[in-house]
Amino acid sequence: KSSRSASCTPQALAAAEREAGDPAAVARACGVQEADLLDFYRLFARHRKTVSLFSQGVNQSSSGTDKVNSIINCHLATGRIGEPGMGPFSLTGQPNAMGGREAGGLANMLAAHMELENPAHRALVQRFWGSPRIAAAPGLKAVELFEAIGAGRVKAVWIMATNPVVSLPDADRARRALAACELVVCSDIVQATDTQAFAHVLLPALGWGEKDGTVTNSERRISRQRAFLPAPGEARADWRIVCEVAQRMGYAQGFDFAGAHEIFDEHARLSAEGNTGEGPDAAGVPRSFNLEGLVGMSRAAYDAMTPIQWPVPRGERSAVPPPGARLFADRRYAHADGRARFVATPARAPAHAPDDDYPLILNTGRVRDQWHSMTRTGKSPRLAGHVPEPFIDMHPRDALLCGVRAGELARLRSRWGALVARVQHGGGIRPGQVFVPIHWNDQFASDARVGRVVNPVVDPVSGEPEFKHTPVRVEPFPVRWHGFVLSRHPLPADDLTYWTSVQGRRFLRYEVAGRELPQAFGDWARARLGAAAPEADWLEYEEPEAGVYRGAYLVDDRIEACVFVSPRPDLPSRAWLSALFAKERLEESDRIALLIGEPLEAGADTGALVCSCFGVGRNALRAAIREHGLETPAQITARLR
Repeated sequence: KSSRSASCTPQALAAAEREAGDPAAVARACGVQEADLLDFYRLFARHRKTVSLFSQGVNQSSSGTDKVNSIINCHLATGRIGEPGMGPFSLTGQPNAMGGREAGGLANMLAAHMELENPAHRALVQRFWGSPRIAAAPGLKAVELFEAIGAGRVKAVWIMATNPVVSLPDADRARRALAACELVVCSDIVQATDTQAFAHVLLPALGWGEKDGTVTNSERRISRQRAFLPAPGEARADWRIVCEVAQRMGYAQGFDFAGAHEIFDEHARLSAEGNTGEGPDAAGVPRSFNLEGLVGMSRAAYDAMTPIQWPVPRGERSAVPPPGARLFADRRYAHADGRARFVATPARAPAHAPDDDYPLILNTGRVRDQWHSMTRTGKSPRLAGHVPEPFIDMHPRDALLCGVRAGELARLRSRWGALVARVQHGGGIRPGQVFVPIHWNDQFASDARVGRVVNPVVDPVSGEPEFKHTPVRVEPFPVRWHGFVLSRHPLPADDLTYWTSVQGRRFLRYEVAGRELPQAFGDWARARLGAAAPEADWLEYEEPEAGVYRGAYLVDDRIEACVFVSPRPDLPSRAWLSALFAKERLEESDRIALLIGEPLEAGADTGALVCSCFGVGRNALRAAIREHGLETPAQITARLR
């Protein structure tokens, strides 16, 4: 049952039939069984209430826009849109992605959901702002911007709340561009990031709990965000920083807001400006984004604002969506004739295919307990304990063919760059593919920025990079020794062949490896850990023939640091050692345990962290299952939370 308000073009249908008319071919292309694909088709056909959820696996592609349009085509063709329990649903990667788009936060759009390419919209915004000029063409998207900086066409850049030297594809090109840029300004809430190393000016901004404003979630619900922490030091809100810079440049009028409530009022007024579908500036189509009912709020009313879903016509200011607020329920869409448009989406393969030199496909993404480039989440011991170092997740068959082993270090290389990380077999990676997390960077590891490996191809419409498909190869990264250090104080590590650092509870954890053997591990360890003085309370155990070394530095019977070294990566558990840093004084049994490399008390080692929230390790989980006869996830939850 197709939507009668959609204009299903022959081109879109022909492209769909040509690309997906043969289920057997579709199944082969998708790597699934034909029977499973047909079962999915039947489910979609039989259940009118169908929601298609998609995220970065769809978006981060050189054909991401076409992929999204093809999903929308399916819902339009079957009438599955505009009613409860149906429709395409984008799981965005940012918590305020909707709010950013409402404010025109992209290089190719205007505020209040107006189109930069639409002359009527440009004229409306220009008149509303009283601007002598307005851009008539889209600006530079992120990857294009850094290409322009590198070419010298852009000579100044202001980077706010992002870390492009880590997050962009072909990230070393971004590094070179910033190194050559005449003026680099960074607004952030942390002092040291990979990008800030190239900044000429650092501006301290407010963090989430210090900000005052609004955010909009994926159901178009606007909520007040109220600060619950005072502004630290000289940090200021982004809007205030921008306004004060504009005023110093001579643009006092238009940047003289007294508070966030005045900015929101301008935002609401612009959303309502010319929003009738009539007049020379309206382009004949009313805009769905309309906050006319929120215009004119006082500071007190803004402060007391409760969550509300747009559109908010005049006279409706309620936390409950007004009747008819569901978009497209009347089968009318944002075109002059009210009819939707299908988009022909012929399939396009990724820009770069694997070959003999680079036979594997790199996929990138997040791990559960980290966020982007770790500038904030990397400071949390609870979050860092889950995955303490970067990894290359690959199928055991591919690891065998590449000559690498789980637990050992390997180099992953593409035509654009390389990184070093530890190999693992997570159990979910198909042959021919590898996965590397995006978070680690030069602040936390010696050589783990995956952005430098990712190819620079982008979607021609959205500008989204192809983060999910870069041909790579994996090769051994031989070292002569592996080790780890736990220390209450930061330690020098840049001279080591390999290192990573994460925040623990009351200590820093370093995973290290080297190609050169120190002349004497004891002297090397004592010097590195600050225990070189003859009177230092230093415990050590060494097997020179086996290449095993253990050392611990104590001050007033309290552990300050410890180091464990072996020619193999199978080192003692970090979990029980971490617990020693919570003790004010070590017992004699703790000293013995440090020397033998394991706790004397059975059950003291809870194992690798599984649950960050409640600190449950793998050994504790197994013990609970065994001792209490637990058989279901519900029973485990009841016992261990």
